[in-house]
Amino acid sequence: MRHSTIRQLEVFATAARLGSFTRTAEEMFLTQPTVSMQIKKLTDVVGLPLFEQIGKKMYLTDAGRELYRTCRGILEHLSQFEMIAADMKGVKAGKLRLAVVTTAKYFVPRLLGSFCQQYPGIDVSLTVSNRDSILERMTDNVDDLYILSQLPEDVDEVVQAFLENPLVVIAPVNHPLVNKKNITLKRIAQEPFLSREYGSGTRMATEHIFSKQGLKLKVRMELGSNEAIKQAIIGGLGISVLSRHTTALGSPMEELTELDVKGFPIDEKWYCTYPAGKQLSIVAQTFLAYLQDAPRIIVDLALSGAGIITFPAR
Repeated sequence: MRHSTIRQLEVFATAARLGSFTRTAEEMFLTQPTVSMQIKKLTDVVGLPLFEQIGKKMYLTDAGRELYRTCRGILEHLSQFEMIAADMKGVKAGKLRLAVVTTAKYFVPRLLGSFCQQYPGIDVSLTVSNRDSILERMTDNVDDLYILSQLPEDVDEVVQAFLENPLVVIAPVNHPLVNKKNITLKRIAQEPFLSREYGSGTRMATEHIFSKQGLKLKVRMELGSNEAIKQAIIGGLGISVLSRHTTALGSPMEELTELDVKGFPIDEKWYCTYPAGKQLSIVAQTFLAYLQDAPRIIVDLALSGAGIITFPAR
């Protein structure tokens, strides 16, 4: 192993995580033959196969799994040293790996823009996916930090709430309930409802508030994105519950409106979290500290014309 290179370990670790040489080449901006060559050289050094092909899928061998665990430790320590050395020089530098649920994409990139302006030496890798995928990444300890609106119950984690996340009932502007006051949950439950996919944090919070009243929503359609739901509402297919953040950017809000419903908005929060026992890098610690000022930052962005809806800090 002393004859292997850091680059070979990086390529192998990425291929082990993604389970694909093609996706590894895309993520690392390499050609697929280069990836295959680096893996072959490392395999020759180890003297054991690291991957096996079963059908169209690629799996780690026992030796591959052991090497992957070792690689992650080596690369993590190197990354930590680079950040510590930069910090000793009085510079915040390194890489922040951030994974967020899909609804967070409406405000996290704006927060990151301000963060990167403040710390130009920090590179950010942002992964946006559904809640189940984010929880899977957290279990595998793939990223530095995770942003969720609904926390898992079976994960030992460190949690920091940093922003309000009000959930509201959205309907088309020509809906008969528009301009009605104090609409009951029972009345809303009679409407065709557009729901996010199973496991969505917004769906979990919505179903909880209706089930507490013994009500069940008339789900007409399940959709995998907030944008698809907004277009379906405009198309007259039903109403839905969405985070107010989804109306902040690129939203056809002249065709949508918020209904006045008893019990709404649901006062949810955005959380930044990571597994308990994880040693955060200097860069991750810096971002966590930055998030404590997130409400003020968002207000400042809105006042500067950045197009973000503001929420008061509580």
